[in-house]
Amino acid sequence: MEHLLGLLRIHVHRGVNLAVRDVCTSDPYVVIRMGKQKLKTRVVKNDINPVWDEALTLSILEPLPVKLEVYDRDSFSLDDKMGDAVFDIQPFLESIKMRLDNLPNGTIITTVKPTRTNCLAEESQIIWTDGKAIQKMVLRLQNVERGEIEIQLSWIDIPGSRGL
Repeated sequence: MEHLLGLLRIHVHRGVNLAVRDVCTSDPYVVIRMGKQKLKTRVVKNDINPVWDEALTLSILEPLPVKLEVYDRDSFSLDDKMGDAVFDIQPFLESIKMRLDNLPNGTIITTVKPTRTNCLAEESQIIWTDGKAIQKMVLRLQNVERGEIEIQLSWIDIPGSRGL
């Protein structure tokens, strides 16, 4: 517990225009990996624009990059890969470290721009909402012909942890 910084909640909202891996659709699910941790969403059947609306929580010991992978569930063969994306949580953690309190709702703390080294499809703002910092991201999938995943990050402090 003394090595834990806190918890990163990743709200996997939806996929947009994902690749077709079955006859005319796909059965997608998302896998989130960071270090040795691996979490996944449920499968959404027959949908290339799935809505998962699921919160996955990672224990953060150090700010490693997070890898997101999308797969198509297959019953009788290995699941097909539908792309991947990597995102850096460091800008988000830096905004949490600022210990900003009592900001008005909707205050933009910082903006992360898309670059060649991140998978952002558009600018991502870290915003103060309901007493905490959140970051919404639209991630463009790599190693696939098309597709984006919309997620949102939030932070959970754990009493007794090292903290940021």
